[in-house]
Amino acid sequence: MMDLRPVGYVVGLLVAVLGLFMLLPMLVDLAEGRGHAIVFVETFLITTLGGGMIALACSNGVREGLTIQQTFLLTTGVWLMLPLFGALPFILGETNSSVTDAVFEAMSGLTTTGSTVLSGLDTLPKGLLLWRGILQWLGGIGIIVVAMVFLPELKVGGMQIFRSEGFDTFGKILPRAGEIATQIAVIYLWLTMGCILSYLALGMNAFDATVHALTTISTGGFSNYDASFGAFSGPMEYVATVFMILAALPFVRYVQLINGNPLALHRDPQVRGFLVTILILVAVIVISLQQTFSFGWERSLREALFNITSIISGTGYASVDYMQWGPFAVALFFFIGLIGGCAGSTACSIKIFRYQLLFASIRAQLRRIRSPHGIFTPRYDGRPVGQDVLSSVMSFFMFFVVTMGLVAVALSMTGLDFVTSVSGAAAALANIGPGLGDIIGPSGNFGSLNDTAKWILTAAMLIGRLELMAVYVILTVKFWRA
Repeated sequence: MMDLRPVGYVVGLLVAVLGLFMLLPMLVDLAEGRGHAIVFVETFLITTLGGGMIALACSNGVREGLTIQQTFLLTTGVWLMLPLFGALPFILGETNSSVTDAVFEAMSGLTTTGSTVLSGLDTLPKGLLLWRGILQWLGGIGIIVVAMVFLPELKVGGMQIFRSEGFDTFGKILPRAGEIATQIAVIYLWLTMGCILSYLALGMNAFDATVHALTTISTGGFSNYDASFGAFSGPMEYVATVFMILAALPFVRYVQLINGNPLALHRDPQVRGFLVTILILVAVIVISLQQTFSFGWERSLREALFNITSIISGTGYASVDYMQWGPFAVALFFFIGLIGGCAGSTACSIKIFRYQLLFASIRAQLRRIRSPHGIFTPRYDGRPVGQDVLSSVMSFFMFFVVTMGLVAVALSMTGLDFVTSVSGAAAALANIGPGLGDIIGPSGNFGSLNDTAKWILTAAMLIGRLELMAVYVILTVKFWRA
C-alpha cells in the first residue's frame, strides 16, 4: 500500500504557510477599521493549526525523495487542499459566500484563472481584496515551481523536453534545483516590486497598485473593481501589458540571464513564437477595429494590445467589453485564449511550445509524404525531438479537446446556453478567466451560475492548471496498484 505520510507532511506544511499569509490582509483590515480583521484572525488560526496538525501527524513518515506515485499525489493534493483552506475568508468574511462560491473563488485564485463569482468588489473590505491578490500571487509562483521541478520529471504533456533545459544545462552554474527555485523566487519578487512602482508612478493608489501588481505578475487577473482594468486607462494599460508579457516568458531564461547569458531570452523559440503571435494578433484586431469603428489609431492599438495580451497570457483582465467588437473579434478571442504563454511561466492554457512541436511534427510528416524514402525528424530549438515527447504532446492535445468537450456538455446539462457552456469550459480548463456571452463575458461574472456548474468549472480549473494528465493519472486503478 502506498505510504501517504510524505505527501501529507508537505501538504500540511504548505497549508500552514498559507495560514501565515492571512496575517497580511488582517493587518490591512485593522488599518481600515471596518471590524473585518477578526475574520482573518480566525482563518489564520484554523489554517495554521490545521496544516500544522496534518504535518505533525505525518512527520514520522518523512524520508528523502518521493516515489513517482507520491509525486503525482503531491502535485494534485497541494492544489486541492490549499483552495479549501483559502476559501475560509470568503465563507466567514463579509461576502458570506456559500461553500461552493468560496471554493470556486479560491480555486480560481490559486490556479490564476481569474474567474470570479463576487460582485460589488468596489465596496468589499480591503483585506478580502488583498487576499484574492495573494492567492493568485502564490499560485503564480507555485505553478512555476511545479512546471520546473515536477511536470518535467512526470513526463506530462511534453514537459520532459525541459528537463535538461531547466537543470542539466545549468550544471556548472546552478547544480541544484533548490538554488534555481530560490533565484526564481527573487526574480518573481523583483518583477512584482517593479510592477507596483510602475503603477504608483502612473497614479494608482498604493493599495490598488499592490493588488493589481500581484495579479498582473501571476497572470491571474483579479481586480479590485467590477469594471476590472476598465477602472484605469491610458498609460497603465501599456504598463500592465509589458508586465503580463514578462510574466508569460519562461522564468528559467531570467535565471540564465542573471547568471551571464544575455541572449537567453532571444534564443528561446518559445519567446520568439509568443511575441510574434502577439504582434500578428494585435495587427489583425487593430485593422478590424479601424474598419468597424471610428476609434483613433492609438486607442485601437492600446485596447487591442492590452486585451489580446491579457487573454493569450491567461491573465483575464478586461479594459473594455470586447464582445462589442463584432463576431470576428469574438471568435478570434476564443481561440486566442487557447494559445497560452511559455512553459515555465505563470501563464496558462496549452502553451506556445506545444504548438511549435505540433507544427514541427506536421512539417516532418508532410516531407515524408513528399519523399517516402527520406528520414525526417521533427526538431525543436535545433535539436531532434524524441518520440516520447511527441506522443506526450499529441496526447495532451487529445485530452484537452476531449475534456473541454465533456466539460461543455456537462455545463449545457445544467441549463446553460451553447456559448456560455463552450466558452466557460475553455475559460476554466485553459485558466483564462472570462468567457464569452452576456453571462460570463468580460462585462459579467460567474456568480449567477448554479452550484452544479460552479463545481464543474472548479474541477476544470484544477485539471487545466496541472496539465490534465497529472490529475487524470491518479484516477486510474493501476496507479494505486503500482
